[in-house]
Amino acid sequence: MPQHGRHQPKAVPMQFWPRVRAKRIYPIIKSWPSINNIQPVAFAGYKVGMTHILTKEGKYVSVSIIETPPLKVLGFRLYKKDTNKGFLSLKDIISNNFDEHVKRKIKTLEPNEDLEKDIQDTEQILNKISLIKLIVYTQPWLTTIKKKKPEIFEIPIGGNNIKEIFNYAKNLLGNQIKINDVFNEGEYIDIIGVTKGKGFQGEVKRYGITVQYREVKRSKSVRHAGARGARGMKRIFPTSPMPGQYGFFRRTEYNKLIIKISDNYNEINPSSGWPHYGIVKNTYVMLKGSVIGSKKRLLLLRKAIRPPRNPEKIGIEYISSLPKN
Repeated sequence: MPQHGRHQPKAVPMQFWPRVRAKRIYPIIKSWPSINNIQPVAFAGYKVGMTHILTKEGKYVSVSIIETPPLKVLGFRLYKKDTNKGFLSLKDIISNNFDEHVKRKIKTLEPNEDLEKDIQDTEQILNKISLIKLIVYTQPWLTTIKKKKPEIFEIPIGGNNIKEIFNYAKNLLGNQIKINDVFNEGEYIDIIGVTKGKGFQGEVKRYGITVQYREVKRSKSVRHAGARGARGMKRIFPTSPMPGQYGFFRRTEYNKLIIKISDNYNEINPSSGWPHYGIVKNTYVMLKGSVIGSKKRLLLLRKAIRPPRNPEKIGIEYISSLPKN
């Protein structure tokens, strides 16, 4: 029998909330895993599309391809920890070696002429620093997506010794980071990105409510909620299904398995290129299953914050050169 009263489950799914547009096309990550190795804990890549592989066990597995051109280090940011306000930005150290395309994003950016002095001054206050994050930018001009304006974001550095982390960040100034410096094959990662935008939609598509069949409908429409809420409450709860924005949400997908990381991009490129993307020209990452977002969208790849205990191993026998979409 159906459940009633306070034991009745919610009629509206709340697992993806809120249903509002993302603030920008690539997300800001607030939660980071804690690792012992001194290395970046995240990377970024552009979604290419999907295809399938044949495993050594004779199974067909759908996979997603993400192109990962190298990231370039623009600088790093130093944080101090406050007991009441959390981490507060203390100082930025900007490199004097960066591409001219970065000025499309930050028009007032100039090379740091006092870089050595900034580094020496920072070494005197290392005891106040609790966290160091790299400021990196993408290089979309290395791909075929016809884009020159880079994306700029921060990536924390793993480890426990602030002095060693500072020396690591200092050596990376103006240099490139590759995907192999962060992830390995067979590792689980989290995908953070923005989903496809669907525009303004009704309750059926937005919340999955039941369409009223013709015999019981009491209004001119069958694709709407029968009641917005209790009659005596004098208001509508935010959990009530209502039409509105759908898609273009900031979402996180946990524990996506890295099947392969390779520089041999010719083995996955179709003869006519990937639909709505083009030709892959850089190192690519092959993930098991699908990932969020549309083609050419930047996805942030993070170290798994809650990895499974029993990792899966997949051996590749054959890679299809026919994309699924």
